[in-house]
Amino acid sequence: MKVMLLQDVKGTGKKGELVNVSDGYARNFLFPRNLARVADAQALNEFKNAEQSKQYKIEKQTKEAQAIADKLKDVTLELKAKAGQGGRLFGSVTSKEIAAEIKKQYNFSIDKRKISLDCDIKAFGVYNCEIKLFGGVVAKLKVSVTEL
Repeated sequence: MKVMLLQDVKGTGKKGELVNVSDGYARNFLFPRNLARVADAQALNEFKNAEQSKQYKIEKQTKEAQAIADKLKDVTLELKAKAGQGGRLFGSVTSKEIAAEIKKQYNFSIDKRKISLDCDIKAFGVYNCEIKLFGGVVAKLKVSVTEL
């Protein structure tokens, strides 16, 4: 019997796969536990539409991320911080502050966990920063820290 799996089933297949299983296994194990459904025309059509929808969303998010990366490309973000003697900052500049500054200047909402710094920013200067926007889209950004 051909069934479409609704969830991963160990030894049988992964979610969304079309597999051939014995009639008894399907009726007695898969169907009662809602792990699979009969692979009729309606089920196959719904699966195909869901896959197309998922692919469309991924393409849309990739295009949006690429647009943001193009706008942030070769941008130097200016941050001001208080410092003590010797140019050492009180605390450090964090990815949260960088995300807030990007939101304020460019109106892009970026999660602070997607920002990776080469090193801790604890002194004045220019630092490199990478923002992993989506999939394989990465924006490189320079952060310039100056005195308040």
